[in-house]
Amino acid sequence: MPGVKPSSSLTSLMMDKQDVTLTSLTQYARRPGATQSSSMLQSARQQTSDEKRNTEMEDKKAVQAPKKKRKKKHGITANLSGTRYEVIRLMCEKCKFDICKDDDPNSYLIWSDSFVSADRITELKPFQRINHFPGMVEVTRKDCLARNMIKIQRHHADEFNFIPKSWILPADFSMLQNYAKDLKAKKKYKTFIVKPSNGAQGHGIQLYRNAEKIPPSEHFIVQEYIDKPLLLEGYKFDLRIYVLVTSCDPLRIFIFNDGLVRMSTDKYTNPSDGNLGNLFMHLTNYSVNKHNEFYQKGDSVETGSKRSIRYFNDYLRKNDYDIVLLWRRIYDMVVKTLLVAHPHLLHAYRMCRPGAPAGSDSVCFEVLGFDVLIDRKLNPWLLEINRSPSFGTDEKIDFDIKSALIEDTIRLLNIKISDKRRNYFAQKAEAQKRLFRTTKRSDADMTELDKKKQSIEKRKEELKEHLARVRKATAREDFENRNAGRFRRIFPSEDKMKQQKYVNIMSSIFGIVMSGRAPAMQKEIQKVYNNQWREEDLLDMIAECETDEKDGKLYSGGSKIPRGPKPLSSMPVSVQSPPMEDEFEEMEEEEAEYASPPGSPNLNRRESRPPSNKSRPGSLRPDSRVSNDASSLCNSRPNSGVSSMRSRPQSNMSALNSRSKSLSRLTGKQSVLQRSLIDDNFLITVVKEREDELTKKTLQALNEMRIKFPGKTDQEAELILDTLHENWKFHKPRIASYWLVKLDSIKRRKVIDIVRSNVRAVLQRIWRISDVDNLRLYRIFTRVFNRLLWSHGQGLWNCFSTTSQNGSWETIFSKSSENICENEFNCCRRIVQLCRDCLLIVYQFAAEAKSSSQHNSENTDLSSTGTLSSRDKSSSTVMALPSTQTMSQRYSKLYPRADTTAT
Repeated sequence: MPGVKPSSSLTSLMMDKQDVTLTSLTQYARRPGATQSSSMLQSARQQTSDEKRNTEMEDKKAVQAPKKKRKKKHGITANLSGTRYEVIRLMCEKCKFDICKDDDPNSYLIWSDSFVSADRITELKPFQRINHFPGMVEVTRKDCLARNMIKIQRHHADEFNFIPKSWILPADFSMLQNYAKDLKAKKKYKTFIVKPSNGAQGHGIQLYRNAEKIPPSEHFIVQEYIDKPLLLEGYKFDLRIYVLVTSCDPLRIFIFNDGLVRMSTDKYTNPSDGNLGNLFMHLTNYSVNKHNEFYQKGDSVETGSKRSIRYFNDYLRKNDYDIVLLWRRIYDMVVKTLLVAHPHLLHAYRMCRPGAPAGSDSVCFEVLGFDVLIDRKLNPWLLEINRSPSFGTDEKIDFDIKSALIEDTIRLLNIKISDKRRNYFAQKAEAQKRLFRTTKRSDADMTELDKKKQSIEKRKEELKEHLARVRKATAREDFENRNAGRFRRIFPSEDKMKQQKYVNIMSSIFGIVMSGRAPAMQKEIQKVYNNQWREEDLLDMIAECETDEKDGKLYSGGSKIPRGPKPLSSMPVSVQSPPMEDEFEEMEEEEAEYASPPGSPNLNRRESRPPSNKSRPGSLRPDSRVSNDASSLCNSRPNSGVSSMRSRPQSNMSALNSRSKSLSRLTGKQSVLQRSLIDDNFLITVVKEREDELTKKTLQALNEMRIKFPGKTDQEAELILDTLHENWKFHKPRIASYWLVKLDSIKRRKVIDIVRSNVRAVLQRIWRISDVDNLRLYRIFTRVFNRLLWSHGQGLWNCFSTTSQNGSWETIFSKSSENICENEFNCCRRIVQLCRDCLLIVYQFAAEAKSSSQHNSENTDLSSTGTLSSRDKSSSTVMALPSTQTMSQRYSKLYPRADTTAT
């Protein structure tokens, strides 16, 4: 074709076209008209690269996020590397403990099956707990238990008669042989059991019919065999009773309400030469009897060779045995046994924990296994004490009982995660206290005022420490009552008489074991276990010290500085009171609480005494015509007296008795079924209404009380009080001198006790309880009585002034967090008025006795009249006390004979 040059090939054409296209694109991008499109492309590329970079960074963060570890929050740790029992691990996990994989010495709880050295206990921090006490070996080794019991039995044979007669070989071998010869001479035959001193699980035990054949082996003890045991279905058995000791300073003992009954596997017959080798019949150890072909694994707690104490109680109850008596004896045996160990425990613990404050939380606790044999007369016999009882769970009954035991033990220890932090701050505060402690000045550099100030500061510090101990003991007891679970505290005992008996035995044991330090330890025992001070009393005493310090009344605690009367700005207003009426009878009741066995409900029984017809001089007398208006008590002269309300009609008394019984049923210990049927709010409301009703009756009874003047009628006694108030300016300095100077602290207290004793009788009659010490209303009254004796009697003397606010008895309630209702406050006001009138009556009686004695001395030369030398009335400031006058029996015992020489 002309004018057209043909392409050489199709491939070259396509290549040229492609080249042109790429070049044209490039050239197009460089054209001026394409600038906007180029910038858009660059921005798109930039945005894409930025998005890619952000995505990569997010991916890196997502990959790195799981690698960032959060700080682990540590819980309460338990070191169980020293125990082989799985049930302990399970219960710790149930109580939310973290189990340490290694032997962590800083764990909160350390549990070991073996002996723990004293050095390890010394290294423990205050927030840690370990399951062994140092010194417990004194009762867990058979020879040590026998040695200590023999020593105590020499002084208290009747109290410690629950241990079979024992001999420690080879030291007592000659005594054993002499005893055997005496039995042979009397033609008596007894069986003896020989045990290794440090043996366990029944190893090495042998029985002998003739003690002369026993070899003098080393480290063995010999005991008389109890050949008349109580049998269970024909088999011999013993009880494994679990006891928890949470502290030894002070001593606190708990007993678990269930345990094991371990039975032998061959039926029991009296020991003879033919069956002495049959250990399956004479021994009850599980480690021995499990090898017998007749050993039975029970499917429940009522079958098999191992049963529960709950089943044992039901068995005794069905066979008409006195289980209350049995368990009371067992509790008594456990407490007395640990009282024997207490001197050794306390000494070893304080040696391991030097510097620990008295009464602080114990770092040690211990679960003990008491093996107890019961004879046919229901007498418990202590066989041995296991320091590390087995927590093996070969059978279901083992797991049920031992798991509950360990769980309640851990909860009762009160281990908190905040203990470590609190311990750190306590150590820091103690270090700062040591750092900033001032250097003590020598007595030569101190003035008399400085010495007195130091004395009162020391007294105040002692009271504050005592108050801290009382508060800590109260908080500990409250926690134990709420978290005891299946444990029951048996020491300290709630029975005051039994507690006093235990304290006396403890004091005697310390005197036997620690003869050199016995007096100091006995004083500490009385202070710790017989503490009579309540928190309110200590607060009042601290307030008294602070008041004296502000007023400049610094005095030495051991000296008694007599004080003169405090000036009064006004006199109390007096009005005539109605005449008195006849006396009434006091009614008393006793409440006896019997010990309840483990696994059984508490048994509370009440017995009533016949009404007492005693009429004592100086007692309070009723007056029904006195106004009950509480407001009149503030402005009228206090009417004197302490006596009871007059007897009501029989119908009213029966109604009151029925209402009182209903209150006792509501406020007493109820069964679980009864508690589930009664709404708690309704119960609280009913009890509160009943308490308010009884408080009103108490106020009415106090308003009707009058002080009786010995040898005078009621009208004459009222006239005497009116005369004293009318001539108050004359009698005021004499009464002040008599009360604040002449009478010592003992006699002042006895004057107040005249009112106190009668108030107690009224509370016992109205509230229908024999022990009113735990009654809230009586505790309030006790604070008032203590306040009246405050500052050497200044508290009562201040009550004679209507404007005196310094040291007034009403201030004790303004500083207390306890709420006082109006009726309770009016009762306190009435008691103060009774104490004022009682002082005036006693003062007038002493004045008449003095004048009568002076009159007799003018006629006769008797040297034993008991009066002071005659002095001018206007200048006399000391009243003589009567000695041989016709005073009532109460007043004659209250005031001893005065000195016969003039002062």
